[in-house]
Amino acid sequence: MRGETPEGGDRFDVGRLLARLAEGDDGQLVELAVLDGRVQVLLCGQGRVRRFEAGLLAAAETEAEHVQAGLRRLAHPGAQARLPVVEAAGRRLEELLLGPAAAHLGSGPVVIVPPGRLHRVPWAVLPSLRERVLSVSPSASSWLRARETAPPPGGRQVLVRGPGLATGGAEVPVLAGRYDGATVLEYDDATVPRVLRELDGAGLAHIAAHGAFRADGPMFSSLRMADGPLIVHDFERLDRSPYRIILSCCDTARFATVGADELLGLVTALLPLGTAGVVACSAPVNDAAVVPLTLALHKSLDTGLSLAEALRDARAALPPDALHRATGWAFTAFGAA
Repeated sequence: MRGETPEGGDRFDVGRLLARLAEGDDGQLVELAVLDGRVQVLLCGQGRVRRFEAGLLAAAETEAEHVQAGLRRLAHPGAQARLPVVEAAGRRLEELLLGPAAAHLGSGPVVIVPPGRLHRVPWAVLPSLRERVLSVSPSASSWLRARETAPPPGGRQVLVRGPGLATGGAEVPVLAGRYDGATVLEYDDATVPRVLRELDGAGLAHIAAHGAFRADGPMFSSLRMADGPLIVHDFERLDRSPYRIILSCCDTARFATVGADELLGLVTALLPLGTAGVVACSAPVNDAAVVPLTLALHKSLDTGLSLAEALRDARAALPPDALHRATGWAFTAFGAA
């Protein structure tokens, strides 16, 4: 049913969305809705919106938990026997979540807009999405806002590493040599007030730190700094959060569902504050395997690629063993930068 728009209200403009998608190499946006317990796929692109019916939501949630469990196990050496199990679960997830729509994705970029109950799906495990430019957004309007966000002047880079990492944040010194003039915050300098001050208005921020997700209070989820937790609420004190953020930490892409399918978490808090793109992971990862992934990601960014394009290339550049493949699948690009 079409609802009445309140006086002065702003109804979502599907035509604007389709026009934006047409600008991006024939990209498509896939919005997943749930009706009577079954997933409905709204495939937006090529000047139209098509609907496909996929599988049962409950079955997809169960399969997503199996994938999460497999990725957690693969984060540790010696678990390579779990890789075929995770790949098989990814194939079943594709049937349940995309159904016949998978055959109509084309070859261009894909943006996934999932419902709240599917926020833990590592989308890169789905075979049709694994080797393409893929990003995720909390909503179609959020993706549009990110797409239309301009980068700040100057494009400062800020590199942060918190305490207690197994590798000590080994990618940060390498990145400091790559970005001439970047601000590096580590050891006692990586305090919450200093990190917030430097992040304000930055063009690119890379944060290597342990993350903690609070399911009971997602806005109190945090990143561990030298003097304590940097919580999600702290980012709201910024005049403008960094244009691009790379979080090489565990569980930073986790959300909690509240209200009418709304998601709360670190990524959803950043996108309305001026951040147009985030790379984060939705499962525990191996700290050592994260280092080559993030270095390859930055190398691709240097060539002018978007975060989603750079993440695709970074996955392809990793060694083909189970540990590194699982690490690449655990990371997701959010937004449109």
